[in-house]
Amino acid sequence: MELLQLIHQHTEQLYPEVVRHYRHLHQHPELSYHEQETAGYIAAFLQKEGIPYRSNVGGHGIVAEVKGEKGLSDNCIALLADMDALPVQEENVVPYRSVNEGVMHACGHDAQAAALMGAARMIHLLRRHFAGTLLFVFQPGEEQSPGGASMMLRDNLFGAFNPRMIVKQHAYIDLPAGSVAFQSGTVMASADEVHLTVKGQGGHGALPHELNDTVLAASQIVVSMQQLASRRSNPFHPVVLSFGRFIAAGATNVIPPVVTLAGSLRCMDETERRKMLQLIPRIAADTASAYGCHCETHLPEGYPCVISDETVTREVRAAAVEWLGEEQVGEYPRRMTADDFGFFTQHYPCCYYRFGVSSKEKRSGALHSGSFLIDEGSLHTVTGLFAYIALKCLKVD
Repeated sequence: MELLQLIHQHTEQLYPEVVRHYRHLHQHPELSYHEQETAGYIAAFLQKEGIPYRSNVGGHGIVAEVKGEKGLSDNCIALLADMDALPVQEENVVPYRSVNEGVMHACGHDAQAAALMGAARMIHLLRRHFAGTLLFVFQPGEEQSPGGASMMLRDNLFGAFNPRMIVKQHAYIDLPAGSVAFQSGTVMASADEVHLTVKGQGGHGALPHELNDTVLAASQIVVSMQQLASRRSNPFHPVVLSFGRFIAAGATNVIPPVVTLAGSLRCMDETERRKMLQLIPRIAADTASAYGCHCETHLPEGYPCVISDETVTREVRAAAVEWLGEEQVGEYPRRMTADDFGFFTQHYPCCYYRFGVSSKEKRSGALHSGSFLIDEGSLHTVTGLFAYIALKCLKVD
């Protein structure tokens, strides 16, 4: 029986089980770096299936391994899914809605993990049909810096293996279930948090000559930062610098001694990113100084750009076309959003593609919102697709 038909058959058989995994994970979400029960559920599944794995990799991360039995081969491919949820209150009225107050899988990581579990079982059942090694990475902490990807890499997650490629799929509300989309090159921006603290001599708002106006200084810093993005960055390399927090705990007639700002820097080029990270503290300090204040800057390590290798993406896309048909395979736009998968793309040839989760009748609720909910038919598509990509890219006929 040819590979395509074999995987279609197994996908049909395993689909109800994948849906059960998805609903369990959706109902029991856990925040970044707290995925203990999620990891335990996945580990219990792997143990039951007899699939070797390592746990507690870079926190609660898991790496499972299936070796082909058709012969000896050094060929190795890794498939990856996130496990963590978000601090979002679920609004959906479904039997499997979140039981954890204020925590929800509002980004589709439950679907990713469930599909990867299904693909792992399927490939394990088909191990006599291929040579080589498939690695299944269940990653914690994607939603929060420093990022589970960086922590797993530091913890030597691949050991003696050197994957030829790493593939990740992510939920996409702009496509209906049953469709996928690809893009190559730099597909998502780097992401760095910017924390600024403006300090000065506060005092009575009616006596500005006797104080240092920290609120005015901080306001001018926000304006200067916009000019930094528009006038000091290369216009051929997009840069977005946004501030969403401005806290001046004074009063109508009180200028506080401290004002705090927090924002996000997004860049589509790593050289431009490094330049901006050097300029931000200098511009902030100089601007604050002009108002008799001083500014402290904290720039914690963020996420690098996500790069989909052109050759790998072409290979993975070709497999998707064989699995779904050309009409179901499209292209997604580059975005200034971020994903810590960028850490993997710095070290390995990678492919990051998106899978549709909206029903044909209704678009899914927005990502990171309480109304986000996938069409479960998407699980059928991406479970089989993940397995087919893995085996096709291992050159299994």
